Amino acid sequence: MRIKITDSFDGRTVKDWLYKNNISRALITRLKKTESGITVNGQHATVRHILHTGDELALQVNDNIEDENEQLIPTEMPLDIIYEDDDMIALNKPAGIPTHPSLGHFTDTLANGLAYYYKSRGIPFVFRAINRLDRDTSGIVLAAKNQYAASELSSLMQSGRIHKTYIAVLNGMPSEQQGIINAPIRRREATIILREVASSDMPDAKSAITSYEVISAGENASIVRAEPVTGRTHQLRVHFAHIGTPIVGDGLYGSAETTPTELDNMIDRHALHAASLVIEYNDRSQTLCAKLPDDMQRLCSKVNFAEINKGAELLY
Repeated sequence: MRIKITDSFDGRTVKDWLYKNNISRALITRLKKTESGITVNGQHATVRHILHTGDELALQVNDNIEDENEQLIPTEMPLDIIYEDDDMIALNKPAGIPTHPSLGHFTDTLANGLAYYYKSRGIPFVFRAINRLDRDTSGIVLAAKNQYAASELSSLMQSGRIHKTYIAVLNGMPSEQQGIINAPIRRREATIILREVASSDMPDAKSAITSYEVISAGENASIVRAEPVTGRTHQLRVHFAHIGTPIVGDGLYGSAETTPTELDNMIDRHALHAASLVIEYNDRSQTLCAKLPDDMQRLCSKVNFAEINKGAELLY
């Protein structure tokens, strides 16, 4: 990581720059202990070094072999890489692939695939997902490639400067063509998986807000573009079921609780896809897009949808 020092830090210390730019104490400690962890104009420097305009400050933020998780087993698998630079990588995750290892899924996750991808290139790897998707949700997963980038991207996510857009196929048509679903969510009693809409005065209820817009509609179904303002577990699935238009194929919140429709039988998972991420940083923005997968394209093609709004370009 290389930084050109500007007038605002002329005469100030490396330590000043590190704290001003939200470098964590843990990372600062690591940089101080790492050989050539901090250099100025190619020479080793301590955090007390005085900076001057035009200096090049370099920080060794890349992972080392000792940082790797020995329990993360590298597994060869196809990866659909949308974007990659020194700090982050974005992938289009297929449905049916978990994001990270869990009980019963130790070798078949996106994290395993990335571990193999980097091991085959001789690059130490630590999986740091900035966003996560349910196993059966397809679309963009963003991961940081070093500790500093993870801190920066997580901060952007928490401050609402990473905007996520999903495409979902719904059973039925929302009562309004566009709107906001503001309904707190909590974990359903006696389960660790299921969530439900709850009254805001319940102690375990968490604020949950979803913005949506119908972009195409048919007789018994609709396609919506949805943006979760908050990031609760199963938020979109719970919210669309709550307004009476569950996501097609959703076996937890849709067809499991109502009579399955013809559409539910056309896809073997919930029809939800993380279509785009817009990342706002350093006075600019970057847009990442993931093509709608074949199963959702087939689902849409079997229904007589008529485009009624902008945004249909995200479908194909």
